[in-house]
Amino acid sequence: MTDLYGNLRHLRPAEQPDSEPAPEDETGRGLAVPGPDEVDVRAQSAVVEWEEPTPPPRTVYAAVIVIRTAAKTVAKDERTKVVARNAAYIPVGASVVARRLWEAKTNSRYERMMRAAEAAGNWEELKEWESRAEQARERRHRRRMALLEAPVHMVKALAVGLGTFLGFLLLIGITLAVADHDPHRIRETFMAVADFVRTLVTIVAIVWGPLVLAAPWLGVVWLWHIGRTSGRGPAWMQVATEDEDVDIDETTIARALEAMRIPQVTAYFKAGHPLAFIVVPRREGRGTFFVLRLPAGVTADRIARRRADFATGLHRLAKEVWPTTGTEAGLLATWVADKGALAEGAGPYPLLTDGKVDVFKGVPLGKTLRGDPILAPLMERNTIAGGMPGQGKSSSARAILAGAALDPTAEIWIHVPDTNFDFELFKRRAARYVMGAEDEFIEKILHDLQDLYAEVQTRGQILIEQQEPAVTRRLADAGIGLHPLFYLLEEAHLAIQHRKYGKEISQLLIDIVKLGRKRGIHVIVSTQAPTKDSMPRDVTRNCSNGIAFAVGDYVANNALLGEGAYAGGHRATELIPGVDKGTAVCKGLSGERSDIVQVYFIAIEKGRDELTPIIDRAMAMINERRKGVPGKSGPRPAPKRDLLEDLEAALGEEIVPAADVPALLARHAPGWAPYRRMTGKALRERLEREYGVRIPSTGNKWPVSPDAIADALAKRTS
Repeated sequence: MTDLYGNLRHLRPAEQPDSEPAPEDETGRGLAVPGPDEVDVRAQSAVVEWEEPTPPPRTVYAAVIVIRTAAKTVAKDERTKVVARNAAYIPVGASVVARRLWEAKTNSRYERMMRAAEAAGNWEELKEWESRAEQARERRHRRRMALLEAPVHMVKALAVGLGTFLGFLLLIGITLAVADHDPHRIRETFMAVADFVRTLVTIVAIVWGPLVLAAPWLGVVWLWHIGRTSGRGPAWMQVATEDEDVDIDETTIARALEAMRIPQVTAYFKAGHPLAFIVVPRREGRGTFFVLRLPAGVTADRIARRRADFATGLHRLAKEVWPTTGTEAGLLATWVADKGALAEGAGPYPLLTDGKVDVFKGVPLGKTLRGDPILAPLMERNTIAGGMPGQGKSSSARAILAGAALDPTAEIWIHVPDTNFDFELFKRRAARYVMGAEDEFIEKILHDLQDLYAEVQTRGQILIEQQEPAVTRRLADAGIGLHPLFYLLEEAHLAIQHRKYGKEISQLLIDIVKLGRKRGIHVIVSTQAPTKDSMPRDVTRNCSNGIAFAVGDYVANNALLGEGAYAGGHRATELIPGVDKGTAVCKGLSGERSDIVQVYFIAIEKGRDELTPIIDRAMAMINERRKGVPGKSGPRPAPKRDLLEDLEAALGEEIVPAADVPALLARHAPGWAPYRRMTGKALRERLEREYGVRIPSTGNKWPVSPDAIADALAKRTS
């Protein structure tokens, strides 16, 4: 402002150029032009005017700022919002009344309901509304005709009524006159009625004024009440003590799909086509299930990818709506939970305080979203569990092992190639337990896996002797070494990707998963990253039980749930980390392609330890049998191996240097510890000492010939 005033001080009127003629007035005479002195005086006076302007006082700006701040504060104040909301109820109520009057005079309400019924494909409801609309038209026509005839009927009724009333008064007057012998009593009757009417008019005159004054306010209060209870108006006006709920029916589903603004769906509804429900909405457990055929060009996968949007239209949380692909790409199969039904999760573990388990019948894992308890089948199966960190994969393994621990015949091995507390409380019940991330612990895991592979081979031989293809409950109870064995490799990717022992661990795991299931050995693999680099495909392919918590992509999804699961709509990628914690998409647990399961959570933290009482009960069951912890109390029967037969199988037809032969033997029998520690020199010495086979030192390579081994076998059998 100061610069502006300073610039104005230097303003001077421009001088007239000499070449320009003097201006003339309308008569053609020249106008008077001020002289130089006059110009200077005027200029000075002009300068004086601009030199001392009156700037706006600072209080004005302060007042503006105060007003603006106060306006913002008032706008954010909850009391202001309450006043504004209650004031807005009045025009909302007026609009509701106007709409009701319009609908009363027309069929718009019935037409709207008919369109909704047609969109939902509810033909019975459509016919019902058509019938109601026709009846409404007939009633409206009769009312209009009656209104036209009303004046005539009113005049007739008034004349008849008035005549009857006067006749009645005359009759009373005559009766009184005869009784009192006074003819004036007839007039008194009419005068009494006139006095009554006069009194009534006086009362009405007194009340009418206040009533007229109060009527507009009563109307405003009525409109306010209508607006407040109508549920209409902008979102900021809505105040509810509880979340609004809706019934999941054909109309609700149609509106939810239409609100997603998918072009093909919008065009479908505009054309007036109804939705085709293969399975109409029906109650299933804690919610509603339906199957519908989507409009052409829209796949169920497209709806599933926008689960949150679809859930919004159904007035549900995203985790309460589960759209999947049906038997065709265009069939949308959806289960919708009742509002808030999933908040409690699976509930407490059913074996917390009592109960015993037969692992051949399965163990409790959780509940389906419908609320049905689900058992995880274990025998002749393997399990892989995976998902992002903190979503529940360790909880699922803990639930399975807790069930296995309550079967006193089950042996448990636990390997954790990391440092955590997740399975420490199983130590007393486990035959073998390794926990640690250092190389020495990973090596111990490798050696235990080698022993487990040897156990697989031993059990195979026992089954041959028993002439049985697989372990049964009878064989498991026979005490011949075929009791159930559960092996957990937690955070398996850490062991499989170990720089030194990972390759051997990976191969052993593949062999055990392939061969162990019929021999009573159940492998549980738990991992965060079920990819081709962190988890061998032959492991994932041979795990018939898949438990998939929230995963990041379709690769991990298919690794846990099987090839083609993602394309078929069985997607753990739709689970929201944190929101769907403890919820998994599972395969192999029932006759369904997949189940959505809320897994039981068994707490292990200090102060809320639910696992220790279970282990205490498990140990009590074992003590009652007086046989000790399976696999821990006594030595495991060692399998027998024949060195010559193994050499014949390992060498084939090639001559191999003695230093390379132990590696071939270890590959042939990975579970046989003596081969892992054998050297070429020890092999030569043993062959010569026990079997009389002398290995020549040709070229200092000490070649082992298959012919020499065959000759030794022939001499032994002869």
